[in-house]
Amino acid sequence: MKFARIVFWVAAIWGLLIVSPLYFLFDLIGKLDPPPITHPGFFYGFVGLALVWQITFIFIAQDPIRFRPIMILAVLEKLVFSIPVIILVIQNRMRRSDLAFAAIDLFLGLLFVFAYLRTSTAAHQRL
Repeated sequence: MKFARIVFWVAAIWGLLIVSPLYFLFDLIGKLDPPPITHPGFFYGFVGLALVWQITFIFIAQDPIRFRPIMILAVLEKLVFSIPVIILVIQNRMRRSDLAFAAIDLFLGLLFVFAYLRTSTAAHQRL
C-alpha cells in the first residue's frame, strides 16, 4: 500500500507542476510550436481535464485500497496520451522531443499497474 501511495503522490505532484502552467502559456505555445492554437476551448478543456486527473491521483494516494478500482482508469489516462504521441512521432507528425513527456506518462502508467497489482493482497485482507 505504501508503494501505491508514493506512486500516486509523485504522479499528482508531477502533473500539477507540468499541467498548471499551461493555463498561462496559450499564446506562447503557438509561437514556439506553430501553428497557433485555433480552438481555445479544446486546449483549456484538455488542461482542465488533466488537472482533474491530478486531483484524482491525490484521492487515490490518500486511500489506495478504497480507490483501487480507479487505478485502472488512471492507467488508461496515461495511455490515451502516451500511445498517440508515440504513433504521431513515428508518423513524423510530432517532434521527437515530444516523446519525453509521452515516456514519462507511459512509465507512470506502468507504475500504476504495479501499484494496482501490489494493492490486491491488501484489498482482499480488508474484506
